[in-house]
Amino acid sequence: MKGQTIYFRREPRIVAVSSIAGKKECEGVVGRYVETPLTDDMFGESTYEKAECKMLSHVIDGVMENARIGRDEVDFIVSGDLLNQIISASFAARDFSVPFLGVYGACSTMAESLAVSAVLVDGGYAERVVAATGSHFASAERQYRFPLELGTTRPPQSQWTVTGAGASLVCARGEGIRLLSATVGKVVDYGITDVNNMGAAMAPAAADTILAHFRATEKDPAYYDLIVTGDLGALGSRIVKDLTWEKGLDISANHVDCGEIIYNVVEDEFQGGSGAGCSAVVLNSYLHAKMMTGEIKRILFVATGALLSAVSSGQGESIPCIAHAVAMER
Repeated sequence: MKGQTIYFRREPRIVAVSSIAGKKECEGVVGRYVETPLTDDMFGESTYEKAECKMLSHVIDGVMENARIGRDEVDFIVSGDLLNQIISASFAARDFSVPFLGVYGACSTMAESLAVSAVLVDGGYAERVVAATGSHFASAERQYRFPLELGTTRPPQSQWTVTGAGASLVCARGEGIRLLSATVGKVVDYGITDVNNMGAAMAPAAADTILAHFRATEKDPAYYDLIVTGDLGALGSRIVKDLTWEKGLDISANHVDCGEIIYNVVEDEFQGGSGAGCSAVVLNSYLHAKMMTGEIKRILFVATGALLSAVSSGQGESIPCIAHAVAMER
């Protein structure tokens, strides 16, 4: 370990993925790569929360099926989501009878679960670990902002929480995408209090982790084909490039954001996507496919999360944020 960066000597690898996403999410370029595109955001359930849980169960089962392994061959499930007490992940895990580690990093949870899974495999504590996360637009709106029934107007700085989930199977051996290192982020708070402005709140945390990664690895940004942030949207993407540039690191040539990729960002779409499912879906569909074909060889995957709650926001607290980075190579 150097600085905040953990190096994986055994080079755990992602040998299988699974993804599911809502109708809106599948209208853009990512939709062509999503394994299970939904036509009904309720996914046949009676509540949005149950639909979110069902999506997570679906991709966890899906990644095992794609790897042709049974539940008894998985050592751990590492998963989380956006809801209070990570109920989607916990309720999904109760059906699998597999050791479960629940993690919460808000929208950074896909990177956190990947990092934890890689540490378990690299340390020799596990052979196969499922890393998964997801979110649902309607359940997130109900918890953090306003229920959809109110018909509240969305401000221009807002993002759209992705309805979707993704899972990666991290293994000690096999063909796939090698995980080289993980840079664990610090909690960063620039005093943003607007719960609609996730891009501005999370961008400083993304910049902090990206800078820490390049300090530790002593690599140039050009080493990676893509530096992919998770959930900043169009506004946050511009901010993170400015913040890193001010510190002498220019990532503008190869930086992209999952929130911009997943939707066709035009004026009426506001800033693009966010939510734990945003980076999870993009990584486990679009980016994975591009890496497996060799079109993309190296990625620094930096998922970002806003660590707020409805209670803290209601009490006037600012929004602390975090970002975790995982370096991967085909």
